[in-house]
Amino acid sequence: MRLNIDIDENHEETSVTIQAKEWSEELEEIAAVIKKRKQRRLFGMDEEQTVLLNPPDIDYIYAQKRKVFAVIKDRELEIRMKLYEIEEILIPYQFMRFSKSVIGNLGRIERFELSFNGNLCVYFQTGNKEYITRKYVKPIKDQLMKGGQ
Repeated sequence: MRLNIDIDENHEETSVTIQAKEWSEELEEIAAVIKKRKQRRLFGMDEEQTVLLNPPDIDYIYAQKRKVFAVIKDRELEIRMKLYEIEEILIPYQFMRFSKSVIGNLGRIERFELSFNGNLCVYFQTGNKEYITRKYVKPIKDQLMKGGQ
């Protein structure tokens, strides 16, 4: 790989151009690092307080009855955003879809347990657990095999 950097005061803003023959894991990692620099912040609601959320501390985020909640240790904080919006923000932080209503942090997973119906039960470092539906098991395994935490 070749890296070219052109620093000139005539440039109005920073721009990144990557030229490649095909998409690769390496390009995906580079794009994630670049996107991570300008990520929006997540805020959770704890009763009347607004709490700033640190994505690496979140075990998983789920939607239930038209509300979205982030689970951090033994706390559940409401996030006033749509699940798909949160998913876009959290991609650089190793979050992936576990089911239609759950996004999980791959970096916080401690162990898996196979369920009788083909789903995986995921146990997080905090002791929390959540299920990965069959549809999402293979993409998550692939991500973990290629170097995810």
